[in-house]
Amino acid sequence: MDTCIEPGARLRRLYTGSVWAEGPIWLPGPESAGRVRWSDIPNNRILEHDLTSGRTRVYSKEAEYTNGRTHDLTGAVVQCSHGRRAVERDSPDESPAPVTLVDSWQGHRLNSPNDVVVASDGAIWFTDPPYGILTNKEGRQAPQEYGGCYVFRYDEATGELTAPITDMIHPNGLAFSPDESILYVSDTGDGARHLRAYDVQRPDGGSPACVNGRVLATVRPGASDGFRIDTEGRIWTSAGDGVQILTPGGEHVETIAVPETVSNVCFGGPDGQDLFITATSSLYTIRVTARQAPRPAPAR
Repeated sequence: MDTCIEPGARLRRLYTGSVWAEGPIWLPGPESAGRVRWSDIPNNRILEHDLTSGRTRVYSKEAEYTNGRTHDLTGAVVQCSHGRRAVERDSPDESPAPVTLVDSWQGHRLNSPNDVVVASDGAIWFTDPPYGILTNKEGRQAPQEYGGCYVFRYDEATGELTAPITDMIHPNGLAFSPDESILYVSDTGDGARHLRAYDVQRPDGGSPACVNGRVLATVRPGASDGFRIDTEGRIWTSAGDGVQILTPGGEHVETIAVPETVSNVCFGGPDGQDLFITATSSLYTIRVTARQAPRPAPAR
């Protein structure tokens, strides 16, 4: 049987000690193997594991309950903050506070941005469920202000914030297909708990729209929380039993068993074929045969 796992590869635990590990990102190093950064949301801190030394350090304390993160077109880290109810850009030198990019919609505060992706045109797409304002465990309890849970697109060049998707209960993880023609979004709200797909329409001179929303797959056990897309368009999603790999059409390919509930994944390592997995209290890794899909070249 064909497998997405490199022959002989075994799941390895790199760190344990989080309460709920989330939002992994690979940070390549010019003179080292690089680092993996992730959030321990209830402990309100950001951790980093260095592959060269094998050590894990606290990158940031009192981190305002950060969650998902990604790279923008310059390579800087863009992250979601439950505490600041904002999408922000992290400072490269660790000392100044992150720069808030967007924190409100039509005069109302956002809920608690959860996961984020940057498209090839530089626009920042993010989900905004209420998990950071429901209790004080992963943020600060507060009421919802704009009355929904949307998927937003923020154009940093113009300052325009639009809501291309407004029909989900609790949108959570999100990622584009390799050609950015489809946006995948997981819905972890009660009564939903599935992975949806939307066709992305890009009218000339207008903001992109997401149409033809449909349920692509229902992930069990657990739910699809965070995920990544490989060069073949396959979806590597979190689940209650590990990492489930799905075809672009939502059919199950393979499961990488993990002994804790998985929250999210990212590809990394020197050649891009190390899969890093955040799962409840731990950070895991395994060698795979796939790499993350790169952004397509921007349209001219």
